[in-house]
Amino acid sequence: MLLQSRCAGCHRVGPVLCRPCRVALAVPAGLPSGEVIAAVPFAGRARQAVLGFKYRNRRQLAHHFAGLLVNRLLAEGLEPADIDVVTWAPTSRRRRRRRGFDPAELVARRVALQLGISCRRLLVREGADLPQTGRPRIERLHGPVFRASPAAAGRRLLVVDDVVTTGATLRSAAAALRAGGAVSVRRAAVATTPALSARRPTNRRATAPSVHPQAA
Repeated sequence: MLLQSRCAGCHRVGPVLCRPCRVALAVPAGLPSGEVIAAVPFAGRARQAVLGFKYRNRRQLAHHFAGLLVNRLLAEGLEPADIDVVTWAPTSRRRRRRRGFDPAELVARRVALQLGISCRRLLVREGADLPQTGRPRIERLHGPVFRASPAAAGRRLLVVDDVVTTGATLRSAAAALRAGGAVSVRRAAVATTPALSARRPTNRRATAPSVHPQAA
């Protein structure tokens, strides 16, 4: 018996991301800018799609999420010439073994490809091998501990994560990269909780030309 493919956003029978869900994710309403640039709010269909990507092995979504994030980065005024290397905040070793992949790495590599920039692993996760998900909020606010590669020194970096809730993981990642000698570090994620993005509104810049995401 063949299993039917279902949309990661609405679970209807069809492609990995159906057209209505692709449209819904392409035009997220009212997502303000913040210290982390995110493509979509972690709510509704976007939340379901991201959870499918992270926990149900829907790796095909990485290309589409990367396209959404590239569009948002360009709209926020990022110029590819301003970034030397794209990297990511690595997940715990336990999570990587369980899933067989690191969601943030998949997105980061596709973001780099679409921007025409190099992508390198520049962070190592140290300390207790515990994921952020499921921990008490007070613990998640401190974030994991990272160590930067010497290759971060003198570079202008873009560090990518899949989902931002408290922002602690990307703050820790950026701090480690700066401590390792990075000239500048910009933070980006596929999705952010609406509450986090609402706390740090800034004025949006003029929209740059779009890169049209496609589901792989």
